[in-house]
Amino acid sequence: QVQLVESGGGLVQPGGSLRLSCAASGTIFRIFDMGWYRQDPGKQRELVATITRGGSTNYADSVKGRFTISRDNAKNTVVLQMNSLKPEDTAVYYCNADALTMTGTRMSSWGQGTQVTVSS
Repeated sequence: QVQLVESGGGLVQPGGSLRLSCAASGTIFRIFDMGWYRQDPGKQRELVATITRGGSTNYADSVKGRFTISRDNAKNTVVLQMNSLKPEDTAVYYCNADALTMTGTRMSSWGQGTQVTVSS
């Protein structure tokens, strides 16, 4: 099993910054892609950013140039640095990891979500 725990959400004014962190634990052999997704009530969950084990990144057009994703493979963590935040960035942010467990099971796991609210 793989557990993901997010932290770092909160309330911030437009133009401000937040840093989201996610730590994976459990019977992990290797984590492949990691990423951040977000969801507004009544809307589908959407991709924000992903990062491969080798460090290649992919961003939603709406966050390019403002958000930066990074990871530490030794610690099984992923971080999303969010700058120049806009009200439309308000959502619940979820961490995701594609992992291979010690028992040989490949699974996609989700964190519980952390609320980000951008408002004056």
